[in-house]
Amino acid sequence: MQKIHIITPVKDSLATTLDTIRSVMESQLDVPHTYTIYDDFSTPETARRLDEEADKWGFRVVHLSDVTNHPSPNYLLVLQTAQREALAADAALCIVESDVTLQPNTLQALCDGADARPDCGIAAAVTVDEQGVINYPYLHAKGKENQVFETKKHCSFCCSLLTPALLQRFAFTSLDPEKNWFDVTISHESLALGLRNYLFTSLPVLHRPHQSRPWKQLKYKNPLLYYWKKITKGLDKI
Repeated sequence: MQKIHIITPVKDSLATTLDTIRSVMESQLDVPHTYTIYDDFSTPETARRLDEEADKWGFRVVHLSDVTNHPSPNYLLVLQTAQREALAADAALCIVESDVTLQPNTLQALCDGADARPDCGIAAAVTVDEQGVINYPYLHAKGKENQVFETKKHCSFCCSLLTPALLQRFAFTSLDPEKNWFDVTISHESLALGLRNYLFTSLPVLHRPHQSRPWKQLKYKNPLLYYWKKITKGLDKI
């Protein structure tokens, strides 16, 4: 892996975001890399704090309010921008979401794991709760702890590395603009291109789901209300 571009889309949830930033910036990563926060119309207070953290740690903040009037979520714009920049730099793209905290070795181990598998399209770290138990969205991986295995199921972008092979073969400009989230689509496209996606249960990362969009907690607390909102309001299109 020659280079890696790391990105984190942010929508408020400042406490978890700060944990994410710290864990990325303190990563033991030998590969040349950059880190960019995409601020997706957070509150002014959050935006100011992100700028302060950028000055402290030396990463880049892109405030999407400066580049688009499209309301949040703007994941499509983030992915398309990040892909364009990664391709121009001949870099891999690693997405670390703002409700995820890494281990110091996570990013380097994902790079090494992808490098060791020339057919790799996506290398994903498994997510766990505070007790270290595999949690959403990788519940299907329970019982396969401390392994690396090919998966036909989609790789969540909680903490996933998209290899140059995938970025060069699939243009994110072809993604459906009517959707909000694209991990399922991109995972399937990776397989359709003849690449393989790997889940690293040997690299657990802490995941506190949906901290940036609290209404999605209804999926666990009141699933009927969650799906009613999803359908009637056209939210959370995957």
